[in-house]
Amino acid sequence: MRMILVGPPGAGKGTQAARLINTFKIPHISSGDMLRAAVIQGTPLGKEADKSMKAGQLVPDEVVIGMILERIAKPDSANGFMLDGFPRTRPQAEALDAALTKAGFALDAVVLIEVPDALLEERACGRRSDPETGTIYHLKYNPPPADVAGRLVHRKDDTVEAVSTRIAKYHSETAPIVPFYEEKGILKRVDGVGDPDTITQRLTAALAR
Repeated sequence: MRMILVGPPGAGKGTQAARLINTFKIPHISSGDMLRAAVIQGTPLGKEADKSMKAGQLVPDEVVIGMILERIAKPDSANGFMLDGFPRTRPQAEALDAALTKAGFALDAVVLIEVPDALLEERACGRRSDPETGTIYHLKYNPPPADVAGRLVHRKDDTVEAVSTRIAKYHSETAPIVPFYEEKGILKRVDGVGDPDTITQRLTAALAR
């Protein structure tokens, strides 16, 4: 299964990605993690990316796509992969599609987790993280135990203003990739409202079709 996971901030992509890669036994390829690893390893593409980042510039799309092609050519991607974090714009989607086609790879699905904006804000603003264990709680949906509540941290980017900005950016920059993949016939829309187990069932059912 070769797939891309898409959705607005707070849609639950992280939770569902962990479950899907376990179900399909495929690697989770996060563009951010991949970039950091390439820089640390000092690969040719990693050095190019490092130059851009040190200059305060965005890493060129062709460098990111080159890294993706290198990554999906590794043995653990033989049965598929899940891309997360790229593409973020329609031009990136078009460039990635052309590069994958040229390299002989074809995507099986682009999965879109859909959640209303108002619920995204509620989910994000209610998040709290435990600095000692890394566990993420939610004041409404997954309340923390009383003995850890006092040490939980509310991230600065989980305020109403910050979340609204991230959602607006998603709609203006990332949402346009949806019709691109819809036209290709590989987009699968999944309702992201509900408990995690129910959403996982919807995702696996959509991917089985």
